[in-house]
Amino acid sequence: MIFKNTISNLTRIRQVAEVLLRYGFEDVVTTTPLRRLVSQSRRLRWLEADERPVFQTTRWERIRLIIEELGPTFIKLAQALSNRADLLPQALIDEFEKLQSNVPPFPVEEARQIIEAELGRPLAEVFAAFDDEPIGSASIGQVHRARLPSGEEVVVKIQRPGVREKVEGDLRLLHELVRLTATFLRGQGLANPQDVVDAFERSMTKELDYTSEARAMEQLRKLYERYTTFYIPKPYRELSTSKILVIEFVNGCKITDKAQLLAWGLSPETVAETGMDIYLTQIFEFGFFHADPHPGNVLVRPDGTLVLIDFGMVGKLTKQQKYAFAGVFIGMARQDARSMALNFRRLAISSDIPDMRTFEADLSLLIEDFVVLDVKDMSMNDLADSLQGIIYQYKLQVPGAVFLILRALVILEGIGKVLHPNFNTFEFVRPYGAKILREQYSPENILSEAEYTGTQLLALLQTLPIDLRQIMRKISKGELRVKVELSGYTSLLRVADRLVTRTILALLTLGTLLFAGLSLLGHYSAAMPYYRGLPVITWYSLGATAFLTLLLTLPRRARRE
Repeated sequence: MIFKNTISNLTRIRQVAEVLLRYGFEDVVTTTPLRRLVSQSRRLRWLEADERPVFQTTRWERIRLIIEELGPTFIKLAQALSNRADLLPQALIDEFEKLQSNVPPFPVEEARQIIEAELGRPLAEVFAAFDDEPIGSASIGQVHRARLPSGEEVVVKIQRPGVREKVEGDLRLLHELVRLTATFLRGQGLANPQDVVDAFERSMTKELDYTSEARAMEQLRKLYERYTTFYIPKPYRELSTSKILVIEFVNGCKITDKAQLLAWGLSPETVAETGMDIYLTQIFEFGFFHADPHPGNVLVRPDGTLVLIDFGMVGKLTKQQKYAFAGVFIGMARQDARSMALNFRRLAISSDIPDMRTFEADLSLLIEDFVVLDVKDMSMNDLADSLQGIIYQYKLQVPGAVFLILRALVILEGIGKVLHPNFNTFEFVRPYGAKILREQYSPENILSEAEYTGTQLLALLQTLPIDLRQIMRKISKGELRVKVELSGYTSLLRVADRLVTRTILALLTLGTLLFAGLSLLGHYSAAMPYYRGLPVITWYSLGATAFLTLLLTLPRRARRE
């Protein structure tokens, strides 16, 4: 099996190299170990080619075309990366946002077999009715309507046959490609390509397990159980597995279907405001949110209740991340670049900003660009692009949830403007920012932070005497060792080593030469042999001097060899 996978990977990597060459990325192939996988004849054909119409497109467009040709797993990776403005330039993100996983449905017979195999009983025992025509199809699975014996209408999400094996094979390929091209990718500014693939692997593993989506739905249902304007469909856990998910069917229209909303006597403006309030509640109060609120995933019932469907993508923020993210918006509203900078640093998992004053100056320019605008002219899309540009420019590693939020707010603003002529996202965000600020500095939160800090300090005080005792014991026994590592001094140390060596050789040469001269003044016994009128010891000294002189005058490379 291992041998088979290895051969399969090599074949697939060779195909990837061919695709890269076809789209004009010979620099990726020729400067990495991928070049070993391209045959000599293929290299010659590439050199002899006269026409390259692919160069009529931009480099970013060609990357998108490559992703489309490599298949669904690569498309999903690119779609995930389209939310990571800290890693990719905006031009490439714009191309990745165009990618669509247009996958035809698989036969209904296979869907039925998967359901029966997963639940261990005939389909007719599980459902009173099951529609053969799918209502939706994607790269991971497809959805059918059905009815339970109790009469409840449901939808059944079924994983594609063999998709797990296909994804796992593509993930192995991605790991191998990153290993082969890591140096090239780092040279292009992607500092941690392996971490990106690891994060994508965790995301795909989660998406291939439908029980994760069911848990997310149950968690949000519990958080919103008292809300009357918002509803989340019920998952049937007893009928669901990692490969099938049975969910309550909810009837409604897309939130952007303004004509239907008016026909039901609903106010589109009120629907838009309710939707934004619900979403901001998820972000700023619960820190747990639906991350893909495009119009097809947001339904409206005839009574005006909003319904979210498809929880395959959710985002989470910790309490501290939530406060820092809100602080960025509050700092901007107050035209306080320093506050924005500090909250950006609190939000970042890691940051290496060489000059905070320059960082604050760039944020100040961003504030000026938006403060001069009228409220009606402000755009969440423009602000998201500007914030993501700052994050990319300064290589701030912020939580992935931040980009999901910015993307979602842009989508929601687009929905709002369809329904509400005066819709403005900032007007909704501002009161939540103020509320978060009050929560952050509330007595309860300050007490909680003090308790946490006190616990950490107490733990330090408990372990400190033990650590000190161990250090003192090692010192008294002479066992304490200090390890010092110097980085960046290798070439300097090498030069110093050569200088010391040459100095020692020069001193030895001078010493043997002086000894040869002094040996001529000595008074020797009759036993001392002479050669050509000089004592033998003088000849030995001269020979040693000649040898050392030869070592000094030899080229450096010859001595090393």
